Amino acid sequence: MSRVALVAAVATFFTLVAFGNITHYGANWRFVTHVMSMDKTFGDPDLMWRAVTGPTLQRMAYGLIIIWQASTALVLWVGAGRLVAAIGCDPDEFARSRAVAIAGLTMGHLLYIVGFVVVASEWFAMWQSKISNGQATAGIFILINSLTLLRLCGQEPDWRR
Repeated sequence: MSRVALVAAVATFFTLVAFGNITHYGANWRFVTHVMSMDKTFGDPDLMWRAVTGPTLQRMAYGLIIIWQASTALVLWVGAGRLVAAIGCDPDEFARSRAVAIAGLTMGHLLYIVGFVVVASEWFAMWQSKISNGQATAGIFILINSLTLLRLCGQEPDWRR
């Protein structure tokens, strides 16, 4: 049950993040525009050519982030449902039921590792900003995903013994 609960918790997280970004679009929109325009970085001319200041491209990027978050939530909820359905099955069946949840957790990893650590932090030099720096927050989300993935992928004990 702990594996199901952890997957459901991460699914809830992604659901609320996507919901918040849709219903309160402006809150994280400002963050995305600052990161992509690199207006809160050191302003090094050797890096500033990377800046994306066009609102159309910024909105497309933000839209893709929201779609990815919502899709991750959906995949995780389906995965949690499959795990629930496999409760009481033999360990091999339960192990096979984890595939969708693993895919959802991987999607979460990709969003925060590629999107925030690689693209935002390194490409757009987000690490230079005191105002628009989401590295620590992304790290927390990666940690939550990682611990859930590790717990989910561990060997399932045979409770029939």
